Amino acid sequence: MQRQIFTEEHEAFRRTVRTFLDKEVLPYYERWEKDGIVARDAWLAAGRQGLLGLAVPQEYGGGGDADFRYSAVLAEEFTRAGVSGLALGLHNDIVGPYLTSLATEEQKRRWLPGFCSGETITAIAMTEPGAGSDLQAVRTTAEDKGDHWLLNGSKTFISNGILADLVIVVAKTSPEGGAKGLSLIVVERGAEGFERGRNLDKIGQKSQDTAELFFDDVRVPKENLLGERDGAFLHLMTNLAQERMGIAVAGIAAAEHLLEITTRYVKEREAFGRPLAKLQHVRFEIAEMATECAVTRTFLDRCIADHSDGTLDAVHASMAKWWATELQKRVADRCLQLLSLIHEPSPTAGSRPSTAERPRS
Repeated sequence: MQRQIFTEEHEAFRRTVRTFLDKEVLPYYERWEKDGIVARDAWLAAGRQGLLGLAVPQEYGGGGDADFRYSAVLAEEFTRAGVSGLALGLHNDIVGPYLTSLATEEQKRRWLPGFCSGETITAIAMTEPGAGSDLQAVRTTAEDKGDHWLLNGSKTFISNGILADLVIVVAKTSPEGGAKGLSLIVVERGAEGFERGRNLDKIGQKSQDTAELFFDDVRVPKENLLGERDGAFLHLMTNLAQERMGIAVAGIAAAEHLLEITTRYVKEREAFGRPLAKLQHVRFEIAEMATECAVTRTFLDRCIADHSDGTLDAVHASMAKWWATELQKRVADRCLQLLSLIHEPSPTAGSRPSTAERPRS
């Protein structure tokens, strides 16, 4: 089924992304996986190629185009290439909107040029060891000291935590306010009392640095408050639709890519003297996954178009994220089962047929 949401400009951008991946990412990715972190040179290369700050106004060095379809192309190509470590989506689509929509003019001029060039890598720190992402339970505090904020607390599972030069910290500024007493405080690299803990070892996404962060009496300038004091809850909720869409786009792209790999495999691999793709059970499995991916892709493309137009609501963004990620898990599991099929001797008379041979009831 031919997709209808992309123009020639989007497809030209897709070719640019693929060239970038071939030249600046794939040759080094195995090393990054072993090191547990991406080289900073890759971020600078992404900046030179115009892949950072797509929606940032041109006066600050960005692309000046808030069309989410460009972000979708970026997410699709990075997912298909299997290079999750270089977290451009986090930088562009999650952190970026906070800086462009909430920052003062002075903050924009101070932070956005580096954001777009790759010299300033960003992160957002919400999750805490004892609270997870429950905003009601955030314990990190930012105390108003007149001419500065005094920041104390810790965060964990922070993507880009080791590399980040600019961290948006969710902190409690009104202790009695619960989730409504939180603010966004921007902490810059080198601030005294700001320490990074372990680069956490994970099951996957090895090259995506994910860290613990510690704040011990960190003096943060008053002008580093992002948005309204005690306004973090509303600010965070405002950007959830785009965050969910980024995850959804990656989910369906991963499912489609897994299906492509598995379809090639079953066409090439033989068992019982014929390709696995000739077995009825295998054909059923492939057909069912292809149908689910096609239906999901149609829904996701509509959501992408709506979000680009500014009409996507939180409900449909949530639907897209849940369904696409659940599909990704199902497809990964079913594809793994097909990839694990091995050559077996032909069944003898009276023996039970193999799983691959057995028809579905």
